[in-house]
Amino acid sequence: MKTRIASLAAAGALAVSAVVAAAAPASADPVPGSANQFYAYCSVDLLGVPLACTQTDVAHASHICQYVLTAAGLGLDCIQR
Repeated sequence: MKTRIASLAAAGALAVSAVVAAAAPASADPVPGSANQFYAYCSVDLLGVPLACTQTDVAHASHICQYVLTAAGLGLDCIQR
């Protein structure tokens, strides 16, 4: 029984990773002229604040982002394209 559960879990994990790989671009495009900025697709809340940003190619990007060091740790600074 444990073998069957383990094989089902492995098959499920493989299927999930295949879906994630299909949804993610092969490589994110860097912003020309900037070494630390990248294109990203971000969901936004009602106030227009970017949430859940994912690196993507230039064709699918909604924002340009860069990582910044803040007092609370590493943060993400994004502007809308």
